[in-house]
Amino acid sequence: MPKSLPLSALGIMLFCNVAWAMNVVVSKIAVSTLGLPPLFYTVLRSATVLVVLFPLLRNVPQRLPLVLTIGFAVTGGSFGLQFVGLQTASPSAVGIVNLSGAPLTVLFAILFLGEEVRWRRGLGMALALGGVGLAIGAPSGTNDPVGLGFAFAGVLIGAFASVFVKRLAIGAVALQAWAALASLAVMLPATLAMESGQIAAVEAAPWAVAACVAFAGLVVSVGAHSAYFRLFQAHDANLIVPLTLLTPLLTIAFGTWLTGDEIGWPLIIGGGMALIGVAIIVIRPSRTIFKPQMMRPRL
Repeated sequence: MPKSLPLSALGIMLFCNVAWAMNVVVSKIAVSTLGLPPLFYTVLRSATVLVVLFPLLRNVPQRLPLVLTIGFAVTGGSFGLQFVGLQTASPSAVGIVNLSGAPLTVLFAILFLGEEVRWRRGLGMALALGGVGLAIGAPSGTNDPVGLGFAFAGVLIGAFASVFVKRLAIGAVALQAWAALASLAVMLPATLAMESGQIAAVEAAPWAVAACVAFAGLVVSVGAHSAYFRLFQAHDANLIVPLTLLTPLLTIAFGTWLTGDEIGWPLIIGGGMALIGVAIIVIRPSRTIFKPQMMRPRL
């Protein structure tokens, strides 16, 4: 393993961080500005991924029901809740809430995989979750605590499922294909039963909707996520994972620039606490879970 990353790998990670950060902003525009029902937006995103990765479904993996369940949890389930939250919460605040994925993953590893956590990583978990709690509870005219609660629930489900991804005998890109199928199978009936105005929202701005869906499905899921996981085949996770901490900073920057997010001191302090806590977590080694799973993007 090389001790430093080549410029090409750094460029790929910069692309991934920009894509992940922009994805939160683009999703906010889709479900808030364009008025797409959030579960319907999840359906469109999953359908786009499925169309591109459909050939990968020819090889049926072992323990298919488990693959579908976990795949749905880390995609349609977690994304659907985040999109619901983005209807009333700012991208910047949701970006900070997403930092809770690392400490929650470690917490579930303690409960279900026997992970041992010493005081440094325990401190990191406390700082990260405390910072996220401060961000959720911060009074703001542009953030609804209920919306941030939905976003946190999405992270909670994704973190729980990601602990068990290690036990699946399937590649990351193939998992995206099966996850998209599972998400489509669940979210399509859900949006038909629980939401309305889907067609009207598309007809009101078809090109804008298409651009949002293409970015989320193709650029983020198929492009950025695939590139991210390929780096782990060639480089030490210790070199890759810390670079993902750029994502929340870019999310705040893009949110302020593109959607006019209000950044108050409680959000800044909470985000700083969460960022320091997650940095401690990803630097400390883990015996029972891979670092990519602590900071892995949801598919």
